[in-house]
Amino acid sequence: MPKREGWTRKQLIVALKLYCEIPFGRMHSRNPEIIRYAKFIHRTPSALAMKLTNFASLDPKITVSGRKGLSAVSRSDRAIWEEMTSNWPRLADEIASVESPLGGQKPHEPYLDDCTEEFIGRTKSTVVEVRIGQTFFRNAVLSAYEFRCCITGLSIPELLIASHIIPWRDDRANRLNPKNGLCLSAVHDRAFDLGFIAISDDLCLLLSTRLREMKSEAYVKNTFCVYEGQPISLPKKFYPDLGFLKYHRENLFRG
Repeated sequence: MPKREGWTRKQLIVALKLYCEIPFGRMHSRNPEIIRYAKFIHRTPSALAMKLTNFASLDPKITVSGRKGLSAVSRSDRAIWEEMTSNWPRLADEIASVESPLGGQKPHEPYLDDCTEEFIGRTKSTVVEVRIGQTFFRNAVLSAYEFRCCITGLSIPELLIASHIIPWRDDRANRLNPKNGLCLSAVHDRAFDLGFIAISDDLCLLLSTRLREMKSEAYVKNTFCVYEGQPISLPKKFYPDLGFLKYHRENLFRG
């Protein structure tokens, strides 16, 4: 019987990327994205889907919920998980390198919004890598929240934003960390960025004084006030980091 070939680093990076970007319930061999990438890395869809469930057994947000992946986690699975989930920029760089032959992915939203100044005069390849990194961040955050705004439940992908809790410009190490993201509607993303809303330690919506003073206005009431004090919908993966939420409240929230 021929010896099974071990997984290469490139194959593991693709598997980890897909684990981050695909909702837990869609990690099966019939998923078109898994089929597409399996062909790209010369693995069967079943083998790639199985590798994703291996990663699930290493994800504390998955296991604490009572769900679990496969128990046959290899040493290389654990090593790549620990390496990459402690260094998200490096994971993004490696994803960019393996995505290049596939042409990357088309984002649903503009990505060089609050960080464009960092890339003026830089090489085209740098901008492409950043776009791939931000596309990864968006996909990871939105899939974790099952493509629904965590405040309103809106489920139109084109109107959803992977909102940074700590702004992109303020924390280079966690720019692409999915735990630094919330899935928000476009208007709630803007309000969050400007400090009109925040999330408490018990993961409920906080409103600024200005919004509460405007509660008599129909739009403000229906868009913000009706959700005040209500818990946000929690993600299936990548639970928002409470330290990041505290930073937002202390540095951006208008109180």
